Amino acid sequence: MIRACIAAVFGVLIPIMAFAADAPKAPGTVEELWADFDPRQDELDVHVVREWESDGIVYRYVTYRIGTFKDKPARMAAFFGYPKGATNLPGLLHLHGGGQRAFLHQVEFYAKLGYACLSINWGAREMEDAKDGDPNTDWGVVDPTQKNVPGYFNLKPGDTYLDPFESPRNNNWYLLTLAARRGLTFLERQPEVDADRLGVYGDSMGGSLTVYVAGSDSRVKAAAPSIGGSGFRTKPWPLLPQQASIEAPNGDLTLYDATIGFESYAPHIKAPLLWLGTTNDFHGIIDDTYRTGGLIPHQNVRYAFTPHTNHRFTPEFAVTRRLWFDQYLQTRFTFPATPESTLDLATEDHVPTLQVIPDSSQEVTGVHIYYSVDPDPRARFWRSAEATQSDTSWTARLPILTVDQPLFAFANVSYGLQKTASEPYAHPTEHFAISSLLHVAVPDELKRAGVTATDTPSALIDDLSRGYQDWYLLSADNPHHWEYSTRKLTDPKWQGHSGQRLTLDVEAEKPNELIVILTENLFRPYRGRSQEFVVVVKLNGGAGTQSVSLEPADFKTIDGEAMSSWKNVDLLSVRAYYENSGTMLGSKNWAGSQPKLRKIWWQAPDGLSP
Repeated sequence: MIRACIAAVFGVLIPIMAFAADAPKAPGTVEELWADFDPRQDELDVHVVREWESDGIVYRYVTYRIGTFKDKPARMAAFFGYPKGATNLPGLLHLHGGGQRAFLHQVEFYAKLGYACLSINWGAREMEDAKDGDPNTDWGVVDPTQKNVPGYFNLKPGDTYLDPFESPRNNNWYLLTLAARRGLTFLERQPEVDADRLGVYGDSMGGSLTVYVAGSDSRVKAAAPSIGGSGFRTKPWPLLPQQASIEAPNGDLTLYDATIGFESYAPHIKAPLLWLGTTNDFHGIIDDTYRTGGLIPHQNVRYAFTPHTNHRFTPEFAVTRRLWFDQYLQTRFTFPATPESTLDLATEDHVPTLQVIPDSSQEVTGVHIYYSVDPDPRARFWRSAEATQSDTSWTARLPILTVDQPLFAFANVSYGLQKTASEPYAHPTEHFAISSLLHVAVPDELKRAGVTATDTPSALIDDLSRGYQDWYLLSADNPHHWEYSTRKLTDPKWQGHSGQRLTLDVEAEKPNELIVILTENLFRPYRGRSQEFVVVVKLNGGAGTQSVSLEPADFKTIDGEAMSSWKNVDLLSVRAYYENSGTMLGSKNWAGSQPKLRKIWWQAPDGLSP
């Protein structure tokens, strides 16, 4: 069908409203959405705001032309850098996360590894080290930044949107993807860059944008989205019917899913893709990440999920992104295959098992098998299973308390590195880790296979004999700002019951105030309001272990509301201090070394220890 009227914007053809016999028609698929866009056609009109050199790296603060929208120009500000004097470099496009901005550190890090890196400032925050009068990203009359949050879920027309009819071009992600693809054009036109070796990566919203770019631009030869880009965001989770849709678009749901849903881009991804994630991420949902990744038609996909964390990685997982680009853009590293894994429900003793066979072409330094029974991927606790090795395989039994809950299982395999490596904002590491596929068995499958509930509740929450294996640690090397957290109390095996007291055995070098926090309904709005309940525990310090026993009413919100029961606790945290609404408990000057937790347990009404 011939469109009623077309306007030449940024050298490509985009439909606008006009009076004609035929009503304008919105693109209905990913292919239709991008069919009329050529990211190379329009002149980039690059302006170099500033250029400088430091430690062998050439840096440029640049702006380039995104396009013209509704007769108003739009320009992108960015940082570009490369090793001085180098040519034929692979190019990387960095896409920052929500609320962030272009990062000089990202450019510096990858330039020192032999890449040319462009970090675009799509969010339009003030550029790092900007001087008075320096130009910034200017979107003109449209606004796909976080000042226009509804635009990420929108298809309807409006003043800051492109089409005067319902269309995916009225969605923020369309404009951001377009601008990022123009960034690829910038990279391929730099004399230092090999145009046939381009990669793209980003965290959170930048991870989402990475999936859009990789799924719409064949110039991408390696992609590494992280904690973002998981599809099916408008769909309730089948195993959690009480959870409402995560996103409800302003417009036709079918059109939104077909043109903006990540699951609609995955089948178009041709580049090798590493998905970096966290098991409890609120944005890059683990279940949906695997589901979306399964739609990528080629097999060159890897996953690397840091256990227990939300929106942050430990070093052995963070480093995988750098190694991924080293393989596919530099040919100086080889990734092992995704670990083979098999969930066996029909076992002789009726206890499910997960068998893992890692790729043994490289040195395997560890195999960790995890399982859970919680249908909510953001809040679930991942149990560490006991894995036993036989030749080249590892197997773990997965005992459960009931066959009426689903079973989730996966494994992480660690490998040694020939020399230490790092990733921006992560400590150097001698290991890297990748994940197996995720296995899910619903209650009907468990019952049909004859699985028996053999597990029993435990009053012993953790004796720390395996260290903080079931926890995540924040700022663990900081003497004052550390935090230790675990989700074990949300698992029915370790859930507290009426009459029990939460007891902690702690050692402290010097007298301090220890802050203990219990969070209710974390990421579970269907169960109630999320609240933090806090108690201040005075530690005596000195030799020996101090035992602290607490009941629900000891924990209070910052407004003084007491906790009524252990029933809805999702997270246990210990910290040196707690700040909320202008009130601070504890101290930012922890005295002596960090405390040592020796045992955490539920004390029975008779006071007996488990």
